[in-house]
Amino acid sequence: MKIKKRAEKEPSLAELRLEFKRNANPAKAAILSRFFKTGKGEYAQGDRFLGLTAPQTRLLACKFRGLPDKAAIALLRSPWHEERFCALLMLTDNFRRANEKKKGEIYREYISNTRFINNWDLVDLTAPEIVGGWLKDKSKKPLFKLTRSGLLWERRIAILACFNFIKDGESGTPLAIALELLNDDQDLIHKAVGWMLREVGKRCSKRILLDFLRTNYSRMPRTALRYAIEHFPDKKRKAILSGKF
Repeated sequence: MKIKKRAEKEPSLAELRLEFKRNANPAKAAILSRFFKTGKGEYAQGDRFLGLTAPQTRLLACKFRGLPDKAAIALLRSPWHEERFCALLMLTDNFRRANEKKKGEIYREYISNTRFINNWDLVDLTAPEIVGGWLKDKSKKPLFKLTRSGLLWERRIAILACFNFIKDGESGTPLAIALELLNDDQDLIHKAVGWMLREVGKRCSKRILLDFLRTNYSRMPRTALRYAIEHFPDKKRKAILSGKF
C-alpha cells in the first residue's frame, strides 16, 4: 500500500513576520537608522529598522518565496524597513518569472504603493526591473509624470527605471529624464542622474554623454557632473570639471 506524503505547509506572512522579530537586533537597528538618515529633517525621517542585514533579509525572501503577491504587498506597507525590503525582493522575483498579464499587475501595484518605497536602497533594488522592465517596450509617459512628482522617491524611480533601457543600449529616454531632473533640489536625485549618465557613457556611447555634458554643463549640479564622469581618466575628468572639453 502506498502511503501518501503529507503536503508541505505553505509559508505564511505571519510566519515571515515572526522570523523578522526573532532576528531583530536593536544595536544594528540604531546603526542602520543613522546610515539611512532617519533623523528629523533628513530624507528618511521616521523610517524604522529591526536591525537585520541585507543578506539576512535576502535569505528570508528566498525562504518565503512562495508567498503570493497579495501578501508581499501587505508586507510592503509595513512600518519596518527590512520588511519592505523583503517584500520588494519577492515582488521583483515574481516579476521576473511572471507572464505579461501578471507583470502588468505587479507594475500597477508597485506604482500604487510608491509611498512605501521610500529610501534609495528600496528604489534602486526594484525600479530598473519592475518599472523599467514593464515600460521597456511601452510608452515612457509614466516616467515623465514621475519626474514632476513632489515625492523624492518617485523622481528617483523615474531615473533609476532608465537603467533597464541603458543596459540595452538605449540612451534617448535616459537623457530626456536626466534633463527633466537637472534642476532638482535634492542631492539624492543629483547622484542618481549622474549615475545613469555615467552608465550611458559606459554602455551606450561616450560621445553621446559628452555631447549632453557640453550642452548642459552650465546648469548641471556638480554632484551629478562628478558622478557622470567617474569612468573617464583623471586628466579628462579635470578638463570636463573646468569646462574645457
